[in-house]
Order: sequence, then structure tokens, then C-alpha cells
Amino acid sequence: MIDVLILVVLIAAIVVATARFRLHPFLALLAAAFIGAFALRLAPLDVVPTITEAFGRTLGNIGIVILFGTIIGVILERTGAALSMAEAIIRVIGHRFPGLTMTIIGYIVSIPVFCDSGFVILNSLKKAVTIRAAANPVVMTIALMTGLYSTHVFVPPTPGPIAAAENYDVVDHLGLIIGLGLIVAAVSAAAGLAFAQLYRNRDLPLLPEESEDAVAANASWEELRASYGRLPSAFVAFLPILLPIVLIAIGSVAALPTTPFGEESVLTVALRLLGTPAVALAIGVIVAALTLGGSRGEKDGFADRVAEGIRVSAPILLITAAGASFGAVLAASTLDDVLGETLAGLGLGIAVPFLVAAALKSAQGSSTVALVTTSTLLYPLLPSLGLDSTIGAVLAVLATGAGAMVVSHANDSYFWVVSQFSRLPVATAYRTLTPATAVQGIAGFIAVWVLSLIML
Repeated sequence: MIDVLILVVLIAAIVVATARFRLHPFLALLAAAFIGAFALRLAPLDVVPTITEAFGRTLGNIGIVILFGTIIGVILERTGAALSMAEAIIRVIGHRFPGLTMTIIGYIVSIPVFCDSGFVILNSLKKAVTIRAAANPVVMTIALMTGLYSTHVFVPPTPGPIAAAENYDVVDHLGLIIGLGLIVAAVSAAAGLAFAQLYRNRDLPLLPEESEDAVAANASWEELRASYGRLPSAFVAFLPILLPIVLIAIGSVAALPTTPFGEESVLTVALRLLGTPAVALAIGVIVAALTLGGSRGEKDGFADRVAEGIRVSAPILLITAAGASFGAVLAASTLDDVLGETLAGLGLGIAVPFLVAAALKSAQGSSTVALVTTSTLLYPLLPSLGLDSTIGAVLAVLATGAGAMVVSHANDSYFWVVSQFSRLPVATAYRTLTPATAVQGIAGFIAVWVLSLIML
């Protein structure tokens, strides 16, 4: 049991270092890997190879995927394509159900765009729709926040789910993760929207627009739209997202044991190659560059957007690789045997990834860190949990994502982005935003649990 105590101390140290002392998660995870290696009695000469091999292998497996996915998101954000997608959804749904409209917009936009960036982009749209539909601003805020949050933790190419897929060794099955993730995310978003409706008839006070940042954040939709110049068409805006997803899905079908396109035929090989996540997302980047290059002033240039994508993805890549190193140390110890027997005896199964991720998310605030740490910790234990099959590991990714939503509060940057841009007092944000994410996460886990009953 001494090894279990060491693990608890290591995890607690990671949480305290990142949440209390603001140490970067990359350094916290890497330090935990080195300290844990010696504390768990790995052979001294095996410590560095264990850590560096896992670090390099992880970057090699998913580095390009995360980078390309981030670049697509940056391009969609900077060119106004995200606004075009939002306007297209409004044209289809209309203003009759404003909360549903904001949820669907958030659900779609956050597939490639980070949820906090998505909220900043769409805040003016939310305000415009709120005024036009005479809707409750708190309801609209919760609807947009939860819609964005749902796909952020469940659906690649967002980096968090990709990192978890790599750590659970199912990164080659992103098509399946996307398909099931969209379903689970829809349930989670619907739960968030239902929770938002509780405040439909409640008049909660908002903060005054005093600071320049607050005024800028609440600029009119027309002003924001005009700042981008000519927006791309809806088809052009959606294409860099939809094309990679379609390619990955077709590639997954081509790789089925039934070989629907013929065994090792030229068509099968081509579809599997194009459906490889790195290739599919590279095509998405090329499409985005060719179709969106003329938007929002050529002064930025495609090279600048790629550079920004590299800057944004670098911390995520380092955190993910450091988490993999920590997981490799745990896997190399005897800890997995002890924990495996304990967890198997509890019979919690698919609930374990959810509970561990929820504890980490609530304690240190970052959904990405919760996804990375939980997946690295639990991968060696999947057989003990009855999740060692491909579908079991895929469901573990989604259960971890559900836990990584519970709950958003003061230690989460997304909490502050939403509350400040929506002018919610902190007390009101705790009463509305925080329980909304708890409802979302629990609903998402219930959806994963139902899928496990059907598919396992």
C-alpha cells in the first residue's frame, strides 16, 4: 500500500503546484515523473530512458495531429469563418428558440476552436440574439457556454480528447471517438440547455460595463462583423472542419475487418491513408489556407496564423508528453497491479475514469490536464476495469472527458472568460455556471454508461 500512498502524494503535489503555486503543468508533471520514478523504486539507469522514450513517442504519435487541428481553429477564428458558421446556423434555426440556437452554435464552433476563444468570438452574437429575441441574458450565457464546453472535451480535433486517445492507445480510432463523442456531447449540451432554462424567468443582476475590456467585449454584432471585412461563405467556413471528419470516418470504415472496399485494394489503401488523422487534418489546413486566405486582410498572412497555431499548441503538446512520461513511470512500477486489484474489487468499471478526472478537474481547474493525467494514470488499469478492448478504451476516453467537465469554478480560466465577458457577478457565476458544468459532466457520463451497456 506504500506505492498507493506515493501515488496519492504525487497527484496531490501536482494539484497544489499547479493550482496554488501556479507552476506550469508541464513542469509539475515532469517533476512528478522523475520523483515518482525514484519513489516507486525503478532502476536508476531506467529512469531517464523510461521518461524520455514516452515523451518522444507521444510527440511523434499526436504532435502533428494536435498542431494541425490547432492551426485550423486559429484560421477559422482569425478569418471570421466562425462568425459565418454562426450566421448560417441562425438562418436555419432562426430566433424563435434563442437558447437552442446558441447551444447549437457553440456545439459546432468548439469542435475546432478552443471553448474560451469561441466564447470571446461569439459573445457579441449572443448579445445581439439576446436583444433581438428579448431573451434572458443569463440563459443565453449558460446555453453558449455549455454548448461550447460539450464538444471541447469530447470531440477531436480538440487537443484534450486527442491526448487522452493517445494515452489510452486508441489514437488510430479517432473516427469512432468522433462519432461517439458527437453523441455524448449532444447529450451533455442538451443537459446544459435544460439547466439554463431554470433561469428563464429569473432576473439576475449584471455588472455595469465599466472597463474598456468589458465595453470591447460587448461591442455590437455589426461592429464585430464589420471588423473582419468580407466574411467567407458558410460552405467555405465549414469545409475545413467537415472534410477532415469525413475523411477520418471513411478511413475508419475502410479499415473495418469486413474490408467493404476490398482487401488491400488501391481504393482501400488510398482511403485509409487519407483517413489517417494527420493526413486528414493536413488536408483541412490546406483547404483552410486556400479558401479562407482572402478573409480579414491579407496583412496577417497564412504564415502568421501557422505561427500562432504553433504557439497555442506548444504548451498542450508539452503537457501531453510530460503526462505520458508520468504514466510510463507508473506503468513501469508495480503500482498497476495493486490498484488493478483494488479497483477491480470495487466493480466501478467505466465510472473510474469519470471520477478520477472529475476530482482532478475540480481540484486544479484545467480540463486538458485532467484528461491527460487521468488517461496516463488509468491506461495500465484498463484490463482490471474491463476496458481493455478497443471500444472499452474509446469509452474510457469519453468517460474521462465527462469527468474533465466537473466542475468549472474559480481555478478554471474558462469560468472567468464566461463570467467577465457576460458581466456576471462572481456569486451569480457560482450559482449558474458552476452547477451547469456539473450537470453537463454527469449527463455526459450517463450517456457513456448507457453506451457501455450496449457496446461492451
